[in-house]
Amino acid sequence: MGTRTYGPEEKAKLERLINDGVQIQYEIESLREGLSETVKAVAEELGVKPALLKKAITVAHKGNWTDVYDGFDDLETIIVTVGRDK
Repeated sequence: MGTRTYGPEEKAKLERLINDGVQIQYEIESLREGLSETVKAVAEELGVKPALLKKAITVAHKGNWTDVYDGFDDLETIIVTVGRDK
């Protein structure tokens, strides 16, 4: 164990932080599970893979469509160049 000791105010602050952090982690986990279930249900309704919808959500959230598109453009160029596009 480290040699650092915490006073009463520091201990109280750490306890609040840890308790709040644990609660937030549970909430995040619950939200992720709910989103995953919704994605699966919508994917089934639309006849698409859940991974595609998850990727669309991530791209929409990050706002990095240009980067994703450029990456696919590079991939397409390589695949066509080696003749594996058929």
